[in-house]
Amino acid sequence: MIDLYTWTTPNGRKASIMLEEIGLPYKVHAIDISKDEQFAPDFLKIAPNNRIPAIVDNDTGMSLMESGAILIYLADKTGKLLPKSGEGRYKVIEWVMWQMGGLGPMLGQVHYFVKYNPGKAPHAEERFSKEARRLYKVLNTQLEGKDYICGEYSIADIMSWPWVSRFEWQGINLDDYPNVKRWYLAVAARPAVQKGYALPKDMGPIPMPA
Repeated sequence: MIDLYTWTTPNGRKASIMLEEIGLPYKVHAIDISKDEQFAPDFLKIAPNNRIPAIVDNDTGMSLMESGAILIYLADKTGKLLPKSGEGRYKVIEWVMWQMGGLGPMLGQVHYFVKYNPGKAPHAEERFSKEARRLYKVLNTQLEGKDYICGEYSIADIMSWPWVSRFEWQGINLDDYPNVKRWYLAVAARPAVQKGYALPKDMGPIPMPA
């Protein structure tokens, strides 16, 4: 049994979608970051960085924070959604790191400056919106001729999809990135993605491009 500590953010949804995809039994614990519940002492013991998601694997007693580490761990535990060895494994990890180091942090800045604080820092809005468009272009190029980021559906897709699901917050028109749009819709149609997206609280339907 996995204990999942999470909230309704792109990073949180990575973990719930992953757990739905691999079929491990798990229990969800909502950590409402709008109420600063991530700073509670009990959660700090599990996630020293005070960020969701985090898990505790009751089979082993191991606790993990950081979505990339969690997804790699769960993939290795189950033998699903990440090749066990060779070039295929490292290509998936490469795109996991791309998301962790680029797509997530940069789109998070767009959310902060463009969605929540428009007009307060025009230079920041321009800078991070430009970087968002560059990253979408990178992803669009990677998806050329492929159904999924690394060819077959993997944790690389689960890492990036929840961030792309906030394309409206980012001022992104997915029609400008046709490969991303095709991929986004294919991933959104997966039952495990739909169920994981609605955890730990249903915030409404998955956003759909016009």
